[in-house]
Parts: sequence; structure tokens; C-alpha cells
Amino acid sequence: MNNSFSPMPEIIGIRHHSPACARLVAARINTLKPRYVLIEGPMDFNSRLDELFLPHQLPLAIYSYGVPQQRGQGVRRGSWSPFAEHSPEWQALQQARAIKAQIRFMDLPAWHSAFADIANRYADLADAEQQQRAEDFEQALSLELGIQGRDALWERLFEDQCDVQELEQRLSHYFQRLRGEVPGSQGNQEREAMMARWIRWAMDQQDGTVLVVCGGYHAPALMKLWQSLPGEEHEPELPSLSHCFADQPGDAQYTTGSYLVPYSYKRLDAFTGYASGMPSPAFQQWVWEFGLEQAGLYAFQRILERLRRLHLPASTADMGAVYLRVQALSRLRGHQLPLRNDWLDAMAGSLVKEAMDVPLPWTYRGPLRPGTDPILVQMMAVLAGESHGKLAENTPRPPLLISLECELEQLAITIPSEIKLDLLKLEDRQRSRALHQLALLAIPGIHCLKGIGQAMSGEMTEHWQLRSPLEQLAALIEAASYGATLADAALAKLEEALLELHGSQGMVVALVKLLNQAALAGLADFSTRVLEQLTAAVSQEGSFEDLGFALETAHTLYRHGESVGMQGSPILLTVIQITFDRALWLCESHGSVNPADSHRHIAAFQAIRLVTRDLLALPDVDRNMLFPALEADRALTVWQRKSSAPDADPLSRGAALGALVSLNDAHPDTASLIAQPLALLTTLAANKMGDALSGLIALARHQLIQDLTFVDGLNRMVTALDDEDFLLALPAMRGAFSWLPPRERGEFARQILELHQAGHLPASSLNREITSAAPQEIAAMQQAEKRALDILGQWGLT
Repeated sequence: MNNSFSPMPEIIGIRHHSPACARLVAARINTLKPRYVLIEGPMDFNSRLDELFLPHQLPLAIYSYGVPQQRGQGVRRGSWSPFAEHSPEWQALQQARAIKAQIRFMDLPAWHSAFADIANRYADLADAEQQQRAEDFEQALSLELGIQGRDALWERLFEDQCDVQELEQRLSHYFQRLRGEVPGSQGNQEREAMMARWIRWAMDQQDGTVLVVCGGYHAPALMKLWQSLPGEEHEPELPSLSHCFADQPGDAQYTTGSYLVPYSYKRLDAFTGYASGMPSPAFQQWVWEFGLEQAGLYAFQRILERLRRLHLPASTADMGAVYLRVQALSRLRGHQLPLRNDWLDAMAGSLVKEAMDVPLPWTYRGPLRPGTDPILVQMMAVLAGESHGKLAENTPRPPLLISLECELEQLAITIPSEIKLDLLKLEDRQRSRALHQLALLAIPGIHCLKGIGQAMSGEMTEHWQLRSPLEQLAALIEAASYGATLADAALAKLEEALLELHGSQGMVVALVKLLNQAALAGLADFSTRVLEQLTAAVSQEGSFEDLGFALETAHTLYRHGESVGMQGSPILLTVIQITFDRALWLCESHGSVNPADSHRHIAAFQAIRLVTRDLLALPDVDRNMLFPALEADRALTVWQRKSSAPDADPLSRGAALGALVSLNDAHPDTASLIAQPLALLTTLAANKMGDALSGLIALARHQLIQDLTFVDGLNRMVTALDDEDFLLALPAMRGAFSWLPPRERGEFARQILELHQAGHLPASSLNREITSAAPQEIAAMQQAEKRALDILGQWGLT
């Protein structure tokens, strides 16, 4: 090792996951043999660097997180630092280890506020304020060189296998122009301040050369910044948690951690959304292994194999055309060897026979756009690769994985397997809860093939398919940031999802889904902050129908959810209280009901009626204990006003009156209401009668259909309609009677036959289809026939 002191550090600015930059870093370390190698990476991992040199299978990543100790308080932060064999940071680690240099990660930990909006540490720019400047600079270069796309520009400038000295000069000039004299965002300034302190410390040791590997955006700033800092006798210490979370209100306590996780090329690929920028990681790996020329030929071979396997056009003539075209393109563009873009352009020009409506995938950033030709989709998939990382067996694991193994063993759950559960058995209910907790954490390979959608649906069997895909371990390690046990992690994940609902569109429906997930997973112990957020969110919900959906689910779980551990849950009581109050307030509005929402509108009345009936039936002591803030009289008063409001929608008026009638036994004061349904129907136009009748029957079918006075009055009312009005009333009237179950519909038919002195006929004579024509069509035909007869009569032809 070269221990001679150098007055200046060697700072190498790189692009993350670039094979050319990895080649440069490896060459410079082997040439300089520095005493210290400082790498952009999470400094909290320095005490565990040996873990990186276990016999892993790449790619892998360091997942770092900071989470509040008390659920529902503070903010969660996490970030990935991924490595592939062709990553400059990975080569810096390997080469430095080989020469026994001192290795340190020098960047802030992932839970620092500088990473508040950064999911991937090795992003291209990581500075929104500089994005426009970078785009302008790259666009000017692209126009000057006649190149389309930033990746094509990068490959032309740096990935052409030029010698190391020239590559270093190109990179230095490029990043100087890219950064300029702009100080950068506050987050980047804090990161660069910490990295500069590490450089200052290494330089102050004065016992050998210092080599720094960092993102090219940071390199120009670090070259100036480290010299202006005071001396560092000791290694820079981790910033305190209070400093890292200084941007957050309150005094929440945090837990932090970092673990190695297996990664995949698809997650690393820029075309699937990762912010590192270097596309086609499999191709970049082939460049690292075989060189640029052989990588292109190998990629071409793999693409042809896949296209032929999928029966897409890829003939021998096409193969020859691609090879000739790529040679011509590379020479035309002044490339010594064909670059990745040359191969892609050549294959697109030779294999794609149809006109394209979207740009070529390699000319823009981000996921492939809809409408991309299938051949191009397969080309990009081959270049992205399917490699998955694998951790060495003795890699330290977070507590969740150890706890999960013990829990699955105790529950006799084996992965992979398929299991069928009988939820009437206690041991199967426990297995079901654990599997639902894994599903709530979105762990790959855990699928419920057949089960219950609602926690209290009455379905008592489940069929689960359990697999162990390669990405499962990474997902479990990431989920470990939520808690040390499966139940704790699932509850923290659920609370995070609940908190994110605040103020979102369709919040209540999503809330019900999450509450069902909580019930199925046996999770009922929510934090105070969740209750506060839910109270605020539900109080702003403007959909009466959505509130009814939530109220019914919450009430059922609260009163009858013993089997799923949700009976008497405080959060459910809060949801019931605020939803009941908000729903009644919205019930007072006099707007029209969208026909598409009619069933949900009635269901909301039924949900309020469900709670009100419970309140009226409970003794005072039990009611005050179970529902301390709910008043049945408020619902009754609102319904009385609603049913008598002439400008309210007839469906709402009917439902409100039906709710009052249905509570006749539970609330004797409503006894006189039995005469009001007919009075309401007589005040409505023919085309509105059916809507009101739908609300009445849906809410009070038992009371109304068994009341002969109502049946007789309804029969007289329908019989008195003329043909025009009958035709207008018929569709909605038929919809109203659809709320009757078959047996009650038969009983109603029998009563109608008795009223028409036709009791000798079976009830089915009014229920069965006499013709294939719909009743509306029959009525319309009869009306048309009558008009025709009237016209004929006017001409004396009848």
C-alpha cells in the first residue's frame, strides 16, 4: 500500500451503477493504493461493513429506516442503497478491501431529514432545484452532438470504453458544468457537509492517500468544501436523532436500523421507476463482464431467443439485417464500438414492422408507455434482466424474521404450501389472522384463493396459497421496520395506511376496507393519533352513501366481532359516533339522489336504522356504557323532518318514513305512523311514487306488507292510475317490489288476488313470466294499441 501523504484527496465523481465509472474506480484504487477509501453510503453501517463481504449473490441493498417508537406519532423514513457488481461503490468496497485500505461510508443516515423525500440514496440528481439546470445542460449537449435522450448522451460520452485517464477528465468536466456554482438544496448541503467532514478527518490523519467515491453532482462541491472545515481529530459521529428529525413537530422518540436485503435487476432498472438513472442493468453487467462489443452480441442473441420462444417475428434474415444495421449506425454516429442505443435502434428498425404511436422506450425516462410494440417490450425486459440477489446464510436478520419463523412453526404453517382453514376452529382462526397480517404487510407469495371479503360475512372457510418467491425475503426485511413481531408490524402498517387516508377522496370506503383487514388480521389496538385523524377525516366526508357503508361495518364489528377480536374496540366506537352524527347531518340535505346510488342510499338509511334500533332496545345502563354519545331520538327527529319535506327526494322521504315505521315496536310513539305511507304516496306524481315506495318497502317491508290497510290502499292507488300514469309509475314500482324476498313477494301476491276476488288462483300467477316481453313493454304496447283504436274510431273504422 502506498502510505505516502498526498496534500489533496482523489475525489472521483461517478454516475451510480455505471460500468465505466466502476472501471475507473477500480483502476484508480489499484494504481494509487490509498490508505483511506471514503464512499457515498450510510455512515451508520460503518460498524457492520464486514457484512458486505460475506458470500452474497448480487444485487443486494442496504435498507435503512427510522420509525417512531410510539405508533401513530412522528414520521417514518427509509431509504435503499443498492449495489450491483458493476456499481462503482461496490467496486470501491471490493478493491479497497483487497489492498487493506480503511473503508468508510461518509453520507448521512437514511433517517436524516435530508432524505425526507428520497427513497433511493443513489438517485441521479436528488435535487429538484437543479433538475432544470441539468436538463438544459444535457439538452444543449444533445443538440450539439445530434443525440436523442440523456441515456444515449451518457453512453456516447462515457461508456465507449475509452482509456481510464480520458474517462476521468471527461467526467470531471461534465460534472463541473452540471453543478456549476449552485449551492444545491438544503438536504444536499447537509449531506455534503457531512461528507466533507469525513474527507477532512481522513486528510488530517496524514498517513496516506485519501480516495473519495461519490455521486458526480457532489464532487465539485466536496473538492472546495472540505478545505474550509476545521480539523477533525476523531471520526465524525452520527448526528443525534433529535437533529435528524428536527423538521418534525413534537418530541416523538425514534428507533433506527439498517439491514442487508436481497435486490433485483428489475428494481434497479430505470425503466421501472428506480431513480438511479442507469437503464438495462443486465446489459450493464454484461458490459462489465465481457466488454462493450461482446455485451452487444450477447444481448442480441438473448433477445432473438426470447422473441422466437414467444413466437414473435425474428427470422434469420432479420438477424442479418440487425447486424448490418448496427454496424452502419455505430460508424455513422462516430462510435468506435456499437453502444447499447445502436443495438436497440438497429433491432427496432429491423424487427418492428408496424408504425408506432409512442416513442422508443430508450428515448425517455420511466416505465414503458401503453401501446409500446410487444417486440420492444421484450427487448427491454431482456436488457433489464431477471437476476435476484441472495444473502449469505449467516447475514444478520432483523427481529421480525426470527419472530416470524417461531410463530409459523407454532401455528404449523409451512411455506410453500396450500392450506384450507375452518374458521370455526380456534387454531385455524389463529392461522388465518397470521396470514392476513402477512397479506396486510404486502408480503409476496401470500395469496388467499378463497375467503371472506367482509369480516362478518358469515363465510367460515379460507383457502390460502403460500409460495416463497425470491423477493419475499427483501419484503420481510423491509417490513421489519414496522415492528419486531408480526402483529406489531401489521398494526403499524395498518395505522400508517389509516393516517394516509386523511383528506383523500373516497376516504370512508377505503377506511372500511382497512377496518375489515384489521378485523381479519385480529388487530384492534390502534393509537390515539389514528383516532384523531379519523375523527377529522370522517367529519369532512360529503358522501351520505359512503358514511352508511362505514357505519354498518363498524357497528357490526363493534357489537358482534368477538370472533375477530374487534368487539367493543375503542376505535370502532369512535368511528360509529362520528359517522352516525355526520350521516344524520347529511341526511337533512334535500338534493336529488343519483339513480346509480339508489341502493347505496337506501343501505345508508338501513345502517342508521340498525344503530338506532340497537339504541332503543338496550337498557339505559347498557346503552350508556356501549354508546355513551349516541341518541336515538336525534335519528327519529331527523327522519320525521325528512319524510315530511316536500322538496326532498322521494326515495329519501320513503326511506325516512319506512325507518320510522320499522321502529314501531321499539318506539311506541311511532304507532300513528302506520297510516302515513299511503298519505305520502298520494301526494307524489306517478313517476315518483315508485321511488318513495322503494324506500318504504326497503326499510319497513315486514310492517307494511302485513298491514292489510296499506296493501288495500296501495292496490286502490295503482288501480286508479290511468294508462299514461301507470306507464310512468311501472318501472320504479317494479324496482320497489324487488326489495321483497320471494316468500314475502308470494304473500303480497296472495293478498292482491284476494282483493280482486281471485283467491282461487295460485300466487305464482302474479309472479311468473307470462311472456318474454318485459312488463314495461307490455304496458307500452297496450297504450299504443289504445291510441291506434282511438284514431281508427275517429275515422269511423271501428
